[in-house]
Amino acid sequence: MMMVIERLTTLHYPAIKQIVLSEQQNKFSANGEQFLSALEPSDNAYVIKADELIIGFFKIDTQFNSRYDFCKPASLGLRSFTIDPIHQGKGFGKQSVRFLLQQLPKLYSNHDCIYLTVNCKNPAAHHCYNQAGFIDTNELYQGGSAGPQHIMYAQLSNL
Repeated sequence: MMMVIERLTTLHYPAIKQIVLSEQQNKFSANGEQFLSALEPSDNAYVIKADELIIGFFKIDTQFNSRYDFCKPASLGLRSFTIDPIHQGKGFGKQSVRFLLQQLPKLYSNHDCIYLTVNCKNPAAHHCYNQAGFIDTNELYQGGSAGPQHIMYAQLSNL
């Protein structure tokens, strides 16, 4: 299956709005409507495609390091990473995060690290990020709306 990451455009909105999470998953990430309504100027939004079908989305927060003191300077944030529930469990999450980590140094050459937080009650996501190349700092971020979150990062300059 051909995996592609594209910058979000208004042409993607109808497909994004069709991505709806279960109540349990919605505690940890955004559904399509929430994702689109919460975009901020410092966010670069992307869609994940598999064989031309939009299967997910995420945003790169270019101001993540100014919002969170656990970030190094010149770092990015991965936020709202979501795979459509009908495509979960097929390896798309891990595959798209790995692909993303390969692409980021080209897209954001002035950044050398990317961070994310993942809820402690979401072990599947933690495992996915770990398998894709993120490293757990073994520290917790306590400011999450659904409880403590693992802080994870990946070096971009070494990829």
